[in-house]
Amino acid sequence: MSNQATEEAALKANKLAEQHGIDLSKLPKSMDMSAESITANVHAINSYCPDERMKFVFKSLVTHLHDFVRETSLTSEEWMTAIQFLTQTGKMCSDIRQEFILLSDALGVSTLVDTINNAKPPTATEATVLGPFYTEDALEVANGDSIASEGKGDYMFVEGRVLDTKGNPIAGAIIDTWETDGDGLYDTQYSNREKPDCRGRLFSGEDGSYSFRAVVPVPYPIPSDGTVGGLLKKLGRHVFRPAHLHIMIEAPGFEKLTTALYMEGDPYLMSDAVFGVRTSLIVKPELVDDKAITKARGFKEDKPHAYLKQDFVLATPEEGAGARKAMRSAASATVTA
Repeated sequence: MSNQATEEAALKANKLAEQHGIDLSKLPKSMDMSAESITANVHAINSYCPDERMKFVFKSLVTHLHDFVRETSLTSEEWMTAIQFLTQTGKMCSDIRQEFILLSDALGVSTLVDTINNAKPPTATEATVLGPFYTEDALEVANGDSIASEGKGDYMFVEGRVLDTKGNPIAGAIIDTWETDGDGLYDTQYSNREKPDCRGRLFSGEDGSYSFRAVVPVPYPIPSDGTVGGLLKKLGRHVFRPAHLHIMIEAPGFEKLTTALYMEGDPYLMSDAVFGVRTSLIVKPELVDDKAITKARGFKEDKPHAYLKQDFVLATPEEGAGARKAMRSAASATVTA
C-alpha cells in the first residue's frame, strides 16, 4: 500500500472512530498479547469508559474472568461448550420464561445479590429471591377473592396485615402474589395458557389488612427441559424447590419487598435448588375443618382448607440503608480480623 493510500486509510479510520467518540491516537497498543499481558491491556483499553461505576465493575469482571481461565487452564473445547450453553440459555428465554434468572438462582448469584442489596432491619420481613416465574400480567383481585381458578389444588386462605417497623398499618400497598398449582406447575408452564392463574394483585386496606383465597403450594422441580436443568443433573444436584408462596409488596415511602413463605415440614427446605429459604420465612398453615368457615370465606366446595395468617413488615429506605451499612461493616470487620 502506498504512503498516500495508508494516510487515507488512517484518516478514514479516525473519522469512523470519532463518530463513536474514540480518538485512536490515545488508545494503548494492543498487539502480540500473551497470557501475562492480556488482562492489563483489556483494562487499559476499557479505562476510557466515562461511566465510573461501569468501568469499576468491568475491571473487576475482566480480572476475575481472566484469573478463572488461567487458574483452570480452560481448554478451547470447554470455552466453546460454555459459549454454546449461554447461547442456548438465551434461546430458552421469553416474555414468560427467564432461563437466565433460573441460572443465576441455581448458581447462588441471585441470593448473593439479594443478600447484599436487600438487607433489612431485624424487625422487617426478610427478602428472598424473585425466581423466574414472576409476570407483570397478574389480574387485580379484591380482598377475599381468589387468585386461583377452581380445581387448581387444595384450598388455602391467606390473610394478614402490611405494617411498618413500628407496627403502624400501611394502607394501599400493592401486593403481588404467585404460586404453583397443586401439580407443581406455574401457569406459564402450560402451553395452552390463556390468562394468568394462581397469581394476582391486590391492595392492603386502610388498616393494612389483606386477604385472598389460594391453593396449598407444593414442592416442585425447576424446569428440567432447559440448560439449567441439564447443568444441575451434570453437577449431581436435585432440581426441587420446597413449597412456597411468592409475595412482592410495594408502597410509597418504603422499600420494595420481594419475599416468599415456605411451608414447614417440606422435605426440600434444607436443600432448595435455588438457595432461597430463610428460617424467618417458614410458616405453618393450620387446617380448618369447619365447613361453614370454608363457605364463609368464599370457597366453592364445603371442605376443609388450610389457613395462613402472616403479617409483612416493610422498611423505609433509611432503615434499609442502615441495615446494609451495618452488614458491610460487619463483613469488613470479619475480613480484617
